[in-house]
Amino acid sequence: MLDCAIIGGGPAGLTAGLYTTRGGLKNVTLFETGMPGGQITQSSEIENYPGFFEHDKTGMDFMDTWQKQCFHFGLRHEMKKVERVAKTGEHFTVTLEGGESVEALTVIVCTGSTPKRAGIKGEDEYFGKGVSTCATCDGFFYKDKPVTVLGGGDTALEEAFYLSNICSDVYVVHRRDTFRAAPATIDRAMRKENIHFVTNAVIDEIVGDTMGVTGVNIKHNDGTMTHMDNTGLFVFVGHNVNNEVLKDQNGDFICEMNQRGQVIVDLCMRTSVEGLYAAGDIRIEAPKQVVSAAGDGSVAALQVISYIQEQQ
Repeated sequence: MLDCAIIGGGPAGLTAGLYTTRGGLKNVTLFETGMPGGQITQSSEIENYPGFFEHDKTGMDFMDTWQKQCFHFGLRHEMKKVERVAKTGEHFTVTLEGGESVEALTVIVCTGSTPKRAGIKGEDEYFGKGVSTCATCDGFFYKDKPVTVLGGGDTALEEAFYLSNICSDVYVVHRRDTFRAAPATIDRAMRKENIHFVTNAVIDEIVGDTMGVTGVNIKHNDGTMTHMDNTGLFVFVGHNVNNEVLKDQNGDFICEMNQRGQVIVDLCMRTSVEGLYAAGDIRIEAPKQVVSAAGDGSVAALQVISYIQEQQ
């Protein structure tokens, strides 16, 4: 019987593993199909994590030290895919791919979310080389340069506003002439002089060279095409929440979720199921930042320790 099963090996999961093991729990296993690290391992540079300011270090380098620290304190890593989690009496059954299962007193789900791709020609080729899904992470690389934002929701306009304080010009491309964002968000973006709106249009192709993105081809609803020279494209067309492990065999969620499939938690990362916690990008209102996910992981871990102590 595990004291705690941690599902997902990003910053939230690794921090939860660190805090649970250093907090005295002996049987803690992290389930992650690949090497732990999460989405941040895809970043070429890390500049917004407090205390970490090494330009020659990649996201992979950054997370490598996290793994070593967690494993040093006794966290075990199982490179296995978790199919689902179920509450069985006073404990949990974690079902793995292939039908194997393990029992755990508590579970912390840190499976995160995955930014949706727009499916544009050139998107995969230039992802990380001018195509990004995080303005906070990558905006500084385009200081005083023009960039394009694709999307029309709250995230797209909020990130466009953020970029407008860094970049020379921000061009927001949206397929409609109205936006899905909150009125206040739309108004703030429209009042920013260096944010320009290209509506009733889609990005048809991302073009570039060996150095990265050099521009985008824009297809307007009337069929005309225009080319825009740009150094970067930020895609904000939504996120897919990685919540499959929280569905039962009938496809129903085992805990309360919001309409977007995010786990509803309180300030202690507790879900509606006793002993089940969620941390990082899978939870409601997640800022989608490494430092925030790590904070979630520590909070969830401390709650797990308290919960187990109360059960004894």
